[in-house]
Amino acid sequence: MPIIQATDIVKIYPNGVLANDRAQLSVEKGEIHALVGENGAGKSTLMKILYGIEAPTSGTITLRGQTVHISNPQAAIDMGIGMVHQNFMLVDSFSIAENIALGCESTRNRGLTVDRQQAIRDTEALSQQYGLFVEPTARVDTVPVGMRQRVEILKALHRGAEILILDEPTAVLTPRETQDLFAAVRNLVNEGKTVIFITHKLREVMEISDRVTVMRDARTVDTVHTADTSEAELARMMVGREVFMVVDKPPVDRGKPVLEARSLTYINATGRTLLHNATFTTYEAEILGIAGVEGNGQTELVEVLTGLRAATGGEAFVDGQPVLGYGPRKVREAHVAHIPEDRLTNGVAVMASIGDNLIVDRYYRSPFTRAGILDSAAISTNSGQLIEQFNILAPSGDLPVGSLSGGNMQKVVLARELSSSPRLLIAAQPTRGVDIGAIEYIHQQLVDQRTGGLSILLVSADLQEVMKLSDRIMVMYNGEIVGIFPNTPDLTEEKLGLYMLGAERQPAAEMERFR
Repeated sequence: MPIIQATDIVKIYPNGVLANDRAQLSVEKGEIHALVGENGAGKSTLMKILYGIEAPTSGTITLRGQTVHISNPQAAIDMGIGMVHQNFMLVDSFSIAENIALGCESTRNRGLTVDRQQAIRDTEALSQQYGLFVEPTARVDTVPVGMRQRVEILKALHRGAEILILDEPTAVLTPRETQDLFAAVRNLVNEGKTVIFITHKLREVMEISDRVTVMRDARTVDTVHTADTSEAELARMMVGREVFMVVDKPPVDRGKPVLEARSLTYINATGRTLLHNATFTTYEAEILGIAGVEGNGQTELVEVLTGLRAATGGEAFVDGQPVLGYGPRKVREAHVAHIPEDRLTNGVAVMASIGDNLIVDRYYRSPFTRAGILDSAAISTNSGQLIEQFNILAPSGDLPVGSLSGGNMQKVVLARELSSSPRLLIAAQPTRGVDIGAIEYIHQQLVDQRTGGLSILLVSADLQEVMKLSDRIMVMYNGEIVGIFPNTPDLTEEKLGLYMLGAERQPAAEMERFR
């Protein structure tokens, strides 16, 4: 008998969006069950229904053989269902023990005082029982992201979770932290727990799961035993066609320097140094990848280089032309393109049309403006050409860009940036939040542009993506560059992970060789 089963789940939102269409999920006790699918496939909605965040329009949920109604997250917790969200739900200013005990604290003095020592003892006991090492007295905002995730898992276990839903749990982890998490998940199963593991990393699915359920277009496609499938087969089920997992990346000799950054530094308003003395060079026909756990200076580096932040110190040149301190328009006029890490905030104007989004960086120039008036015919012609060239699934450029899927929205950003005749493309998290088909397309576009001579600075939290695309890899830790490596076959994720965690630092002379 399944420990939890969802049958014929339908979810129709008030705006008419069909998020689940008779979706099915059956999870056995004591298994690691992966749930995969493209963005919009319905997996997140289904998990929200199981955790009581959303109510199904129709369908049934059975728990340990009994039909249940999960009205809210507290009801789910009371039934033994816990969920660890991709965006952690922790109080940064509290200690780890305080976060784990929050909402179910032991008290002293007739309930008037929280018993912090008991919270520490409970945390230590849970940590030891499940092999999830944490520092009970440390403040959450001072510990690494991997430990924060362990806190979230312990918090759910402290509340009695027997079924644990992990939503994209490795998205911000280093390879070593990922392996530590996998060991902990296996230990949970050995202790009798059941884990539902949501991820888009098919290699991890093959490594960690016992069975896999695939969703596409709001429906369940199939559930298979992991041992009986492959990454390629899972990708085909997710997309509905053959997906090529390998990028065609021909060898090419890099050209002359394009971006030269020297001693770039950024200190925020509170006096904290977020970027320190970053010195490196990008070249024609090369992808320089930046690896690092998020929050280690990558965002500040990108925003300084694109004119979105003012550097505290240092200098940067594109083809010998200074680009610091001039604002985004001047940087763009120096032939720098930018795919921002958050497309909804900095990449597109969701209420504006596709056509307008495609010219937002050049609307004031011919042929889009004549005598100070926008030329709608030229804008329409441009959008039609780019929609076709970049395989954007839209009937015309008149549609609001916000009506597109995440993958097609990212293609609009990609089309705008690559059609600007750039010398340098700064691509920050270029495939974040897009489906596997769009990832395949974006990866090949980046490599094709590099092969054609474009200089690309690639920033990604996905180490597999960095290693797949890059010719050289630069590692950042705590706002500094701690290593630069040619992407040779002997460079491993494990080696880069040590630098990403700050456990290793490349000697200055060796780093200088590869700048």
